[in-house]
Amino acid sequence: MKILVLGAGVTGLTMGHLLHRTHDVTILEKESFIGGLARTKQVNGITYHLTGGHCFNSKYEDVMSFVFGLLPKEKWHLVKRTSAINLGKYEVSYPIEYSVRQIYQNDADLAFAVTKEFLSVSDDGNYSDLEQWFRKKFGNALCDLYFIPYNTKIWGRKPCEMDYKWVQDKLPIPDKVSFFQSLMDYRSDTMPHSRFYYPNTNDQSSLFEALADGLNIVCNEKVSSIKKENNQWVVNNTYMADVLISTLPLNELPNYIKDVPETVLHSTRKLKYNKVSNVLWESIPTEKTWTYQPLPDSIFHRYIHIGNFFLPQKNYTITECIGEKSFEEMVACGRKDPFLVRPLDYHISDHAYVVFDENRESSVSHIQKYLESIGLYSIGRFGQWEYFNMDVCMKQCLNLYENLKRI
Repeated sequence: MKILVLGAGVTGLTMGHLLHRTHDVTILEKESFIGGLARTKQVNGITYHLTGGHCFNSKYEDVMSFVFGLLPKEKWHLVKRTSAINLGKYEVSYPIEYSVRQIYQNDADLAFAVTKEFLSVSDDGNYSDLEQWFRKKFGNALCDLYFIPYNTKIWGRKPCEMDYKWVQDKLPIPDKVSFFQSLMDYRSDTMPHSRFYYPNTNDQSSLFEALADGLNIVCNEKVSSIKKENNQWVVNNTYMADVLISTLPLNELPNYIKDVPETVLHSTRKLKYNKVSNVLWESIPTEKTWTYQPLPDSIFHRYIHIGNFFLPQKNYTITECIGEKSFEEMVACGRKDPFLVRPLDYHISDHAYVVFDENRESSVSHIQKYLESIGLYSIGRFGQWEYFNMDVCMKQCLNLYENLKRI
């Protein structure tokens, strides 16, 4: 069976790797490089993550087995996630709901308010938007201190204008018993990414190269047309296949399909996403892996201390903010923080984060139903228009692979 995969990011490479031993698989990639959103770049011998700080761990055993089958476990090192939240005059450990004792050392009244509200808040399970979800889970004091300002920064809009459904499995959610226990003794994040694996090469692209080994990848091939003729898919009037799998963004893919209904195109125009700008810096030493920046006096929403992903550790940090920011603007903001020593490189990512606004769910459902009706598979972060981590994209591929084996 001939299969075409559109996009050579993590999802496309995984799908290609799973299928190529038993099928004739071609991957089309618009760029001259592979890796997509998770690609890296070498700057003065340092791995620069151009979007985010991609690392690997998973709650899915089949994903863990798949990855370590590609790149054996001994070729990875384990990194402990050590994250902090900058509250201005002091920092507390992430997650903030387990750090009330640290808040108390700096602001007893605030710590009392956080504790009182968390233990008395009523969560009835009904939420109209993301802000309401936060307030019913954590109480007003924690929301006003951290969750509302931080999420306003990272999404570029108020949480009251966003859907809450994406947040499941993205945050550690303590119950009242574990919150109370954290007041008595130390509690920490126990989610899968509280520890994560990073390649011993100190470059996440080692995983992508392992995925790409032996694959037929055509780079510099931007999709411009998709049609079905005689029960076969034809892409760019050149490439033919029995099965078409796309990882392209849902707001773009239907525009390439011949005779697509106008109602579907209307849904694509309702989808919103954020671009991300970041700068790679030489920085002073720290043991942290991430620092979150909820305060309005900085355009950055987080620092990714990428040098602490490496073995041995190095003093490098990526500062990240939502939207298109100039290099000069980002450097000017970074100069206010003596932690950041010297800017080394700069990047703007186009499709970086899905926006979960009031139109997302209905628009995605409409587009996906159309794609299913014509037999076109759309998977991955922007193929599903979901806030998927790398391992969830791989899990999608494993599931689709099992389904395709039945064809």
